[in-house]
This record gives sequence, structure tokens and C-alpha cells, in this order.
Amino acid sequence: MTKNIPELYGSLVFNDKVMKQKLPKDVYKTLRKTIENGTHLELDVANSVAVAMKEWAVELGATHFTHWFQPMTGFTAEKHDSFISPTDNGEVLMEFSGKELVKGEPDASSFPSGGLRATFEARGYTAWDPTSPAFVKDGTLYIPTAFCSYSGEALDKKTPLLRSMEALSKEATKILHLLGHPEVTGVSTTVGPEQEYFLIKKEDYMKRKDLIFTGRTLLGAQPPKGQEMEDHYFGSLKPQVAAFMHDLDEELWKLGIPAKTKHNEVAPAQHELAPVFDTANIAVDHNQLTMELMKKIADKHDLVCLLHEKPFDGINGSGKHNNWSMVTNTGVNLLDPGKTPAENIQFLVFLVAVIKAVDEYADLMRLSVASAGNDHRLGANEAPPAIVSIFLGDELTGVLKAITNDEFFGKIDKVQMNIGATVLPHFSKDTTDRNRTSPFAFTGNKFEFRMLGSSLSVAGPNVVLNSAVAESLSEFYEELKDVPADAMCDAVHKLVKETLSKHKRIIFNGNGYSDDWVLEAEKRGLYNFKSTPDVLPCFIADKNIELFTKHQIFTEAEIQSRYEILLENYSKTIRIEAKTLSDMIKKEFLPALLAYADQVTCTVADRKKIVDLPCTQEIKLITSLSSSYEKISCLEEQLEADTAKAETIEDALALAHFYHESIIPTMDAIREVADAAESLLPHDALPYPGYSDMLFYV
Repeated sequence: MTKNIPELYGSLVFNDKVMKQKLPKDVYKTLRKTIENGTHLELDVANSVAVAMKEWAVELGATHFTHWFQPMTGFTAEKHDSFISPTDNGEVLMEFSGKELVKGEPDASSFPSGGLRATFEARGYTAWDPTSPAFVKDGTLYIPTAFCSYSGEALDKKTPLLRSMEALSKEATKILHLLGHPEVTGVSTTVGPEQEYFLIKKEDYMKRKDLIFTGRTLLGAQPPKGQEMEDHYFGSLKPQVAAFMHDLDEELWKLGIPAKTKHNEVAPAQHELAPVFDTANIAVDHNQLTMELMKKIADKHDLVCLLHEKPFDGINGSGKHNNWSMVTNTGVNLLDPGKTPAENIQFLVFLVAVIKAVDEYADLMRLSVASAGNDHRLGANEAPPAIVSIFLGDELTGVLKAITNDEFFGKIDKVQMNIGATVLPHFSKDTTDRNRTSPFAFTGNKFEFRMLGSSLSVAGPNVVLNSAVAESLSEFYEELKDVPADAMCDAVHKLVKETLSKHKRIIFNGNGYSDDWVLEAEKRGLYNFKSTPDVLPCFIADKNIELFTKHQIFTEAEIQSRYEILLENYSKTIRIEAKTLSDMIKKEFLPALLAYADQVTCTVADRKKIVDLPCTQEIKLITSLSSSYEKISCLEEQLEADTAKAETIEDALALAHFYHESIIPTMDAIREVADAAESLLPHDALPYPGYSDMLFYV
């Protein structure tokens, strides 16, 4: 049992407490200034920090260090170097310099660059991010870093995120100064990413090529029971799952990751972990670590953690809810409406800035969550629709309507909930309900962006959100900067009213799953990008290039490179799935189908030798098996031919569309016939574990 959690928490992190203990006072103050204000860190200070960091890490058993970065693969990368430095007498010293701390030189040639560099241009640089604490894991000191090419282009997900955070902080601070808050010197974006995942037995996973190569099942008949009884959500934890979650919490807490909530999710074998909010770049680092540790700890429990957005057909897939807000360096949450939101001018300015940003850049919001895996999930009944809209709830909608119509908005009194049993406590009812069908919902003092897929890095969506809101605030500043202080209140009211009138189309408090909403959204002129190939060209739209370059989030070359990487990743993903499905069909499923058909045929022949009966049902089964065999064989041949044809398509966008419009439908057709045929096979005739085995026996 875990003892002394406060002592355990952050015990492997070079955090503020450790820095105070290990660093000289002047060095500590300089480093804090760098972390808080983004000032440059001189080499002599870096040397002092490096010595203290090395000594601390060695005390915890570290022998190596690594610059830990997040390339465009969506995963993390690391190259480990030891602290040892040989001496003339054949011994070694344990050394670590400031130069080694602040800069590394990994080979960049094998990471995705989207044409930013030629393969022979191998040099790349990693640069220490002092705002994200270093930590010790598996005997190595991990140093969170940015990753760039030899010529300075960002090759990672952290660099644009840090740029977007600076852009939003700059624009938000300017607005706050206009609103009478000169004490504010910076604004941070905070994020709390909830993480959904599946756990299945390792022995089952190892028998399924589709799970190994693609992360999802490409075949699989529905079990007799799915999630229709609604008994798994918040259900009691099974012992093996509870043990996994316990160990996961401990490892996360050691690394200073504030894992707070854990529970069973809606689908069988599905679960969720939610952390406490943190600064955006630290939250991104923590979420990458969380996904890594989920897989590692699951393995120790003879389980496998699946992070694909849709590992099983017919039941809910997994998402990642990105809870986002803005907080000043003085500790004020800018999205906290207070008790009287209609009178809270500061809150209204930042609220309508977000509304304007989401409306104008809804295409980028959708693009930021686009992937082959998430295409299976968005729009299904477990996830928001592909149409981006904002849910505000009754009270805020009423406030904004009153402002738009120049009406008075009275305060909504809290309603006391009386559940009917006197022994139960009374409590206040919230002024608005939750809307789980909304892609972007206001939830009290933050927005919850619910479209993210479970395997996605949360960096991209937060880059878009930060950049878009920074642009709204920049435009607000231009409108308000010359307004006299005594006229500011009226000018802000006018600005809020005009902004709402122009962007109210994005606000929708109803059922996002309904067909009526699709029609209504079309009338409003909202985007409805149903697939990744449909939305990716938005990245290189003029208005979006202007947004990113104006706020120095991306250069045009960096935008183009990411567009090409996303296209390539989509096509490569579907190609791997198609080839895996062909392999499973030819080498596993069809032989099993044929073997069972032969077995039934022999049984019929043997029975006819003994008793001359028509064997009608047996013959019907043989006919059905044979028919399925023929249909699947023909479809598999078509899939192979289409996959070969795809290899000849040179245009990246045309290739992505071909995979989506030609290959995926053929894969779906194969699955439909194969799943129907699977239901005819005995359990021991199936060449791999079925859904019943995987979903209900952990």
C-alpha cells in the first residue's frame, strides 16, 4: 500500500523544491527569472544548474542523460549518453556540463520533416526547455527539449506550442492593461487532458496481427453483449485493473504528474484517467509520459494498453478531452464568470474572444484533431460530431443574448436540489447542464475541447487554440487601444455586442448528434469535414497561413512541411491497415473458413454413409461458408489491386483521397462478410481471439 503520498509526489522531478535545495541562491533566482519571464540563460548559470542536476540525478541512481523531445511522429524520442568522462589514469569521472544541458545534437535525418531538409542533411539540435522540469526515469536523467533542424526550422511539437503560448500571453496582457490591470505581466494557458484507453490480455494481443501492426481490430464479429446494458461506466474495478491503476498512479505521482481521477468508461474493457490542470507545455509533456507509462505498466500486469481511437467496432472508441483555460501570473482565471457574468467585463471580453476564434478558425480546430484513427470516431454516438460548435449553457447564452439585444439580464438564482429523502444533504444546482455532444463546451471556468483522439498529442490542438485566441485579442486591442479610460466600458460593451452578432452562428446548445443539427449547421455556413483528407488542405489556406506567420507560430515552410507530413501519415496508416488485412485474410481467416467447411462436408459425407438423410441444415451451412469464402477472396484480390494502384499515385492529396474513397470501402466490405462468416465458426476454429475473449475476461 502506498505510504506518504506527499513525499512520493514529484520525488523523481528536478522541481522548484529541489532547485532551492541544490542551487546557489543567485543561480536559483536567475533560473526562476528564465522560467517565469522567458529571459535568456547564460552559460555560466547553465553550468551551475547542470552540476546540481547531475548530482541530484546520480543520487537517484541515474547513469545517463537524454534530451527528450517530441518529433512529428506523434511519439517521443530520446538518445541516451552516460555521465562518464574517462581520465588519464584509466578511471572515469561523472560529468555533465551546461553546454550538454542546453543543447544536444541528435541525427535528424530519419525524423519526418515534410521536405524541410534533405536526408543527407543529418544534423539537428535539441534545446533545453527550462519551463518543463527535468526528471529521472529508468536510470536516466530526462531533459525536456525542443527539436529543430540545422537551419532552425521546428521539427517538433513543443516549439510551436511554446511560440503559441508566448503569442497568447503577449496579446492577453495587452488587453488586460487596457482593462486596468497593469500588474499583469503574463498569461498562461492551462490544460487538463483526460485520457481514455482500453486494457486487454497480453496473450490475446499477441495473437492478433491487426492489433500489433495497426492498434485496432480489422476483423471481429460482435459479441452477444456489448455496452447496451450500460453497466460498465463507473462500475467497480476488477482486481487486475485496480492493481494496474494503483501502480500507474504511483509512477505518475513520482514524476509529478497530478493523476486525480480514474474510473471505468462506457465500453467494456475501457477506462479513463484525468489529471489536475497544469501549464500547457507541461501538460503536453505529462500526457506523453502518461501514455508511455500506461503501456509499460500494463505489460507488467500481463495486459496491453490500447490507445487507438477505435480499437473495437460496435462499441465506444477512446478520446481525450482537452480542458483549456487562461490564467494570469497574478492567479486570476480569465474564464471564470464570477457570480455576475453579465457585469464581468473582463470575462466577457475573453469569452467572446474565444467565440470569435473558434468561429473563424473552426477549420483549423477540426484539422488539429484529424487522423485516420479519429475518423472512425468523430460523429459516432460516443464522440462529438465533426462539425465544430460551442456549447455555452443557458445562463451564458442568456447573458450574451441580453447584450446583443441591449436588454437587462437579471441574476439567475441558485436552485436548491431536494432529492426527496430528508437524510440526504441539500446542495445548489448548477446554472447550466453539461452537453456531451458538443465538440467545444464551456464547463464552468474553462472550455472542454472534446474532439481529440486518444492517441493524439495534445500539442497541436492547443497550438491552434492559443493562436486563434491570440489573433482575436490582437484585433480587440487594435479597436480599443485609443479609447479613453472613461469611455472604455462603453467601448467594450459595443465590441462584445458586435462580435457576438457576427459570430453567434457557432453557438449551439442542442443535440449535436441529431440530423437536424447537420442541416442547421449547413444553413449557418459551418464546416462539416467528415474525413482527414477533406480537412487537411485547410492547413495551407491563405487565412491560416496568415494567422500562423503573423504570430510567428510557424513559417510558411514549416506549415507546408506539416501539411505534407499529415498527408503522408494518413496514407501510410491506411496502407499498413490494408496490407495487414490482406495478410490476415489470406493466411489466417480464409484457411480457417475452408478448414471448417471441409470438416462439415466430411461430417455430412460420413452421416450419409450411415443414414440416408437430406442433411439440409448442414448443406445450408456449407453453402454459406463457401459463398463467404468466394466473396472474401474476390474482395481481397480487389484490395490488393487497389493497394498496388495506390503505389503509382504521386500526388499526396490525391493519394490520401484514393485511400479514403477506394481502399477503405473495400476493407469495410471485407470486414462485413468476414464478420458474418466468423459468427458461423466454432470458437476453436477461429484463428485468433474474438471480441468476447478480449473484452470480458480481464
